[in-house]
Amino acid sequence: MDKILPGLAMLAVVAVVFVLLAVGWRNRLKRQSDVGQLPQVPAAPGEPTAVAEGQYVATTTAGDWLDRIAVHGLGIRSNATLEVYPHGVLYERSGAPALYIPAASLTEVRQDSGMAGKFVEKDGLLVLGWTHGTHDLDTGFRTRRAADKDVVYQALQDLISSAPAAGATSGK
Repeated sequence: MDKILPGLAMLAVVAVVFVLLAVGWRNRLKRQSDVGQLPQVPAAPGEPTAVAEGQYVATTTAGDWLDRIAVHGLGIRSNATLEVYPHGVLYERSGAPALYIPAASLTEVRQDSGMAGKFVEKDGLLVLGWTHGTHDLDTGFRTRRAADKDVVYQALQDLISSAPAAGATSGK
């Protein structure tokens, strides 16, 4: 009996923590309900200029690497393939919907060391800045092979500089 009560108390604490996490996530979804539907993935995107396997880290509010965007599955970390096309960028994510970002929405690409709970070596993440409606967003990706990062980074810089509505300078 003297071991059962502390065990039950610990179980109750764990249950309360999970309930609080669920409530927090639900409130985040409500706060971000103004984030519109994501662009449709092209049916036949064509041939990519660069491809890399790795991990989709998350999408956050631009400049706030802790404010994970929860709606539309953008806050779900997953294995992914990043494909750069002349018309945009496609993240094919495992266990989450694909994310397509048209070239005209891209504002910057940079290398960073972390975002939204994922921290790596200096310049280990590719962070793609983009706009979606009235929201400025950052999407992080970590390549599986280090050599792929430079190839994809250069392809993204080229895409942003050639995009019709290219915004901020790339490579910040």
